[in-house]
Amino acid sequence: MSEKVAIVTGANKGIGLAIVKGLCKRFRGAVYLTSRDEERGLKAVQTLQELGLTPTFHKLDVSDEYSVKEFSDFIKNKHGGFDVLINNAAILEWEQVYPSYEAAKRNIDVNYGSLLLIEQYLYPFLRDGARVVNVSSACGHLSNLKNKKWLDVFTRQDFTTEDINRFVDEYLISVRNGTFNRDDFADGGKHAEHRVSKIAVTALTMVQQRKYPNVSINAVHPGHVKTDMAFGKGDIEPDDAAKTILYLIFDASPNLKGTFMWYNRKLVDWFDIEGDYYYQHSE
Repeated sequence: MSEKVAIVTGANKGIGLAIVKGLCKRFRGAVYLTSRDEERGLKAVQTLQELGLTPTFHKLDVSDEYSVKEFSDFIKNKHGGFDVLINNAAILEWEQVYPSYEAAKRNIDVNYGSLLLIEQYLYPFLRDGARVVNVSSACGHLSNLKNKKWLDVFTRQDFTTEDINRFVDEYLISVRNGTFNRDDFADGGKHAEHRVSKIAVTALTMVQQRKYPNVSINAVHPGHVKTDMAFGKGDIEPDDAAKTILYLIFDASPNLKGTFMWYNRKLVDWFDIEGDYYYQHSE
């Protein structure tokens, strides 16, 4: 029987590192801690080794096609497939409440575009019964969106990856052309780039689940975590936030598929556009 394999992206610190730590304690197989920065990744592995845990480091820049392909070739050649994937890598340039086009594109390329690359190169090696968790956020709930045209698309429930891509592209074009409308999003459109990327992540989760029925794919909002991304302003420690993700990997029913789970393990209705699940920015 092939060795089981788990992969965590963006795992050299914060919630990613906490997820790897939790996996190493319970997962019977190889656990890959991946990071764009090799030095920080190796340091993170050393930190866990000092706790008696045995993760393996592999460099992975999720927004670079060559890096993703190289990693997928490695997994294919060494293991033949894998069983667990946590797509955690993400960025947020917190100081730009209404970002420039360049900042908005960076956010979307890392947070959403990377998932398309990972699907293209890594999903062919997902084994039957595998579990995938896409780390989204409160920004990823559909109540963040107020534009009727796109609400009509996403409440149809049979939207496609192409629909998501058009949504993302239309937002970026509006930022580049200076036609961005703050009223298209909740909370005055603050950090709309992050709302767009995370709405896209959650929506893609549902599309992917339809495409890969033999795998459990779910999105999760891990809470407002105390990480560098939140400048330490969060109210949940990374180890606590990781528990919900680890629950989806180890304890949730394999029939739980294509859902959006809140940090308290509540399954929220992503299509509840009148709900108050949207992210509210505070200075």
